[in-house]
Amino acid sequence: MEQAQAFWVTAPGRGEIRPVILPAPAVDEVLVRTHFSAISRGTELLVLAGRVPPDQRQAMRAPFQDGEFPGPVKYGYLNVGVVEAGPPELLGRTVFCLYPHQTAYVLPAAAVLPVPDGVPAQRAVLAGIVETAINALWDAAPQVGDRACVVGAGMVGCCVARLLAQIPGTQVTLVDVDPARAPIAAALGVAFAAPDEIDGEHEIVVHASASAAGLQLCLDLLAPGGEVLELSWYGTSTVSLALGGAFHSGRLGIRASQVGTVAAARRGTRSRRDRLALALQLLQDPAYDCLLDGVSAFTDLPTLLPALADRPGLCHVIRYRIRRSGNPDDQQGAVSRCSV
Repeated sequence: MEQAQAFWVTAPGRGEIRPVILPAPAVDEVLVRTHFSAISRGTELLVLAGRVPPDQRQAMRAPFQDGEFPGPVKYGYLNVGVVEAGPPELLGRTVFCLYPHQTAYVLPAAAVLPVPDGVPAQRAVLAGIVETAINALWDAAPQVGDRACVVGAGMVGCCVARLLAQIPGTQVTLVDVDPARAPIAAALGVAFAAPDEIDGEHEIVVHASASAAGLQLCLDLLAPGGEVLELSWYGTSTVSLALGGAFHSGRLGIRASQVGTVAAARRGTRSRRDRLALALQLLQDPAYDCLLDGVSAFTDLPTLLPALADRPGLCHVIRYRIRRSGNPDDQQGAVSRCSV
């Protein structure tokens, strides 16, 4: 038996670190020592605030969540560590897992995916976010040369914009109220605009700002007959829209995309594991380093998470104390920061 530590949301706005007793791994299990995890701001801050709707508490469970909403609950799904015990082919490998913030954990070997060569361990925490973006593109079905805009330059919106930009001939604009996101857009290879700086009709419109104003802007930017792809999760918030304009005459639509299931267009040919493995492969692209905007210690989580609710940002990385000497990034190469 080994004791680990895990972060729990104990009540709305509050969290604490609790001890966890780990069992010895069985023959088909692995013991993973966490090196990095990351905070998915949109979802985790709603969980921290206790704003998961009662009728969505089962649907919004994380794969290895402990406890129940609104709390106490152990929640999170962006975790990278090293396998310290398990099958020979995984022993010593850096792996990604959809696991909460915890110093070490034991789970089935099939639940982890090796991080490919060329992907730094710190960048690999973005795999769950890039996976969401992949699912969004499978839902949106963009075409060569499309005019596309993504409203909301958070983690998910930025990843969607980067994937769209790699489709030949596609004109991509990332839209956000924060002008500080303009250098991020440039690093991702897309244009940037404030909400009052963009117009025109776009074949692909993706919403990721989690605001009614953002969703309304998406409808205003959509070409006739088009569909806004909605990636935002609003929790218990109510969204009001003005649908008396071109919504009916333009035959516009709004469709949700959610990572909990594989997009219908690929459900018969790709599994969730396939989708996550693809996300890890795509993270060989160093452009994603611009989304890593801060690093804090695991022991800071009880004060850090409430503080993040009051300041803007992208991917905040949690660093864990490692038993071995040396930088954990050395196993996969250090993250090279882009200048933004």
